[in-house]
Amino acid sequence: MPNLTDITLETLDLGAQLRGGVCRFRVWAPKAKQVTLRLGERDLRMRPADWGYFEVEEPARAGDRYFYIIDGQKPVPDPVSRFLPEGVHGPTEIVDPEKFQWTDQNWRGVPYCETVFYELHVGTFTEEGTFAAAIAKLPYLKRLGVTMIELMPVAAFPGTRNWGYDGASLFAVQNSYGGPDELKKLVDSAHAIGLGVTLDVVYNHLGNEGNYLGMFGPYFTDKYKTPWGSAVNYDGTDSTEVRRYFMENALFWVREYHMDGLRLDAVHAIFDNSPTHILQEFATRVHELGKQLGREVSIVAESDQNDAKLVRKPEHGGYGYDGVWSDDFHHAVHAVLTHERDGYYQDYGNIEQILKALNEGFVFQGEHFEYWNKPRGTECGDVPRSAHVFCLQNHDQVGNRPKGDRLNAIVPRGAHKAAAALLLLAPETPLLFMGQEYGEKNPFLFFADFGDPALQKAVVEGRRNEFEKFDWKEVPDPQDPQTFVRSKLSWRLDENILEWYWKLMELRKKFVAGSERTCKAELRDGVIVMQVPAENPVLRVSVNFSGLVVADDSWKLELVSDEDGSMVVVETNADPSTQPH
Repeated sequence: MPNLTDITLETLDLGAQLRGGVCRFRVWAPKAKQVTLRLGERDLRMRPADWGYFEVEEPARAGDRYFYIIDGQKPVPDPVSRFLPEGVHGPTEIVDPEKFQWTDQNWRGVPYCETVFYELHVGTFTEEGTFAAAIAKLPYLKRLGVTMIELMPVAAFPGTRNWGYDGASLFAVQNSYGGPDELKKLVDSAHAIGLGVTLDVVYNHLGNEGNYLGMFGPYFTDKYKTPWGSAVNYDGTDSTEVRRYFMENALFWVREYHMDGLRLDAVHAIFDNSPTHILQEFATRVHELGKQLGREVSIVAESDQNDAKLVRKPEHGGYGYDGVWSDDFHHAVHAVLTHERDGYYQDYGNIEQILKALNEGFVFQGEHFEYWNKPRGTECGDVPRSAHVFCLQNHDQVGNRPKGDRLNAIVPRGAHKAAAALLLLAPETPLLFMGQEYGEKNPFLFFADFGDPALQKAVVEGRRNEFEKFDWKEVPDPQDPQTFVRSKLSWRLDENILEWYWKLMELRKKFVAGSERTCKAELRDGVIVMQVPAENPVLRVSVNFSGLVVADDSWKLELVSDEDGSMVVVETNADPSTQPH
């Protein structure tokens, strides 16, 4: 039986493959008695092949459309569709992956140690909500100082508006965003000005509407449960080809779309008891492909478990990821600034937790977590600080609030600027959420565009019930088109905030990115004092969320903000060897 080591790094071996004027169609359907290709108006019987695959070769060209018919059931799109121009229920369009003319042959990627992520949702980043419109904003992002755009999922989803985590066809690029070539233009244009692009991918579940994988094979299992639907079958019967499908998808984005990295969503909901965990396989194969292509390719995991195993090297018993979304910093800062104690914020609110996050990464490293009523986290002293991805806002922390309100909309500007200084000058890897850098006030709400009436009702009621326990009555309707419209960036710039972010980015590039990635953060008379690196520091950030900071005359003053009762002072030391430590 084949295994993952048989997967070629050079080409995608699934779906519709053009070879001159002929196209080979190949699909895995191990339980099917008969699979029919409906190519245009013609129905063509496919022949069985090894390991449960069906194949057929027919004259075809890019732009032709087709369905598969499994044992006489309704026609459905290819599980490996590159494009679904009529939506997730429509036919697959054949795409020639060689047609696009790339200009990034000399691009070598972004070293992970230099990464500053900028997370954006294509549909709300601009008024048009397309890849093409996002290209016009690339010079702005370059000037801002970020190095890596992080796209929320672009795999085809139902309708025209969705966060992307309800994707139904993993290889297809969302039609309402512009389709395959427009995504390639975005990546190529980013590379042309020195920006990397990371893609958010979802391998723990698929959305309910338009998800036809279960018709083809045992892609899902009842052995495990996720909060969003059936878990993926990574370790059960016929799981070899399931693993292959998802692995091919990860490599596909790096190879065919020149992505500089992948961010795997909610890996704590990926279950696998195989000898080698699928998460380790993802990291290993993605890094192998990057080396083969001569590019820096990073892979980051999102997990709420505070599990250092994700970012430890395989030789040390880990999975080898470059980074992990490390939420403790966000939660600690948010709770201190807002005094909120609902949900998981009940375990935060102590300013010393901000210090621990800065110094170590995780706050919870095995301690009891009240929200879960059990211990949470592992020790992380042996992993680099850069492996922790910190944020003050992201799509989850903003969008999963009932009114989608951003931190900068609910705390004074002075507190926002002070928190931003800690985020961007810490040794950890920072992530910004679109609009944060200029004080965007529009919310980022949860929105969807399901066509299934049952799903429409479920998502509306589910959202309302989710927040009922917090006594939040006015929860926007996710299905209402205006909920989506309200979530679009206004691009009304607060120049004061934007200039602050520019200056912090410049200081990070000069004093943090290329230096030893450690810090010593401590509390001195109510002031958070963070020195970078921990020994022989060259940078010092002093933050007081409720009072004054006194500068040190022996250091060079770089930045000061004193607004709304919060103060921050940023200083540098030209000769760190003269300082006591």
